[in-house]
Amino acid sequence: MQIQRIILGSQSPRRREYIQYLGYPVTTLTPDVDEVYPDELSLNKVPEYLAQLKASALDLVLQNGDVLITSDTVVILDEQILGKPEKAAHAIALLKKLSGRTHEVISGVHMQSIHKSITFSVSTLVTFAELKEEEIEHYVAEYQPLDKAGAYGIQEYIGYLGVSEIQGSYMNVIGLPLAQIKSALNKF
Repeated sequence: MQIQRIILGSQSPRRREYIQYLGYPVTTLTPDVDEVYPDELSLNKVPEYLAQLKASALDLVLQNGDVLITSDTVVILDEQILGKPEKAAHAIALLKKLSGRTHEVISGVHMQSIHKSITFSVSTLVTFAELKEEEIEHYVAEYQPLDKAGAYGIQEYIGYLGVSEIQGSYMNVIGLPLAQIKSALNKF
């Protein structure tokens, strides 16, 4: 199949910016879905489940040459998913939990055309140095990470100063594992 267009099922301006690096025309749709998953689902399967849920929420008729891509990213620490913070105090609390520790970032990706679909996930381990309280408070006040899983963006201030080690895909931590998506697109 010759890919003519990517349809990105996401409201994230970052994901839209990054998906354009693949060199295809991009259309963006926003899936209207509650990101709720079954309690019995293994934590490492949650991102794939949510990516598929987002795809199914789009009332979309794919044309020949279209590839729909949906994605979801979670941060896992101590066998718990650290979601998007509800307010600044919650973001500060989450960053304090991450300080000086290693956590896992998993992105689930669902891709489909009229002929096939692929769902996969990418995992990255991220270690934070010990963060000072004033660094955390400055980051939350200046960068307002309320729209980010785990309350941080690795491509921002806290990532520059706080991440001491990363094992795996940097782009995965941003929320869109481009190298793996490109590889999967080659299978279409």
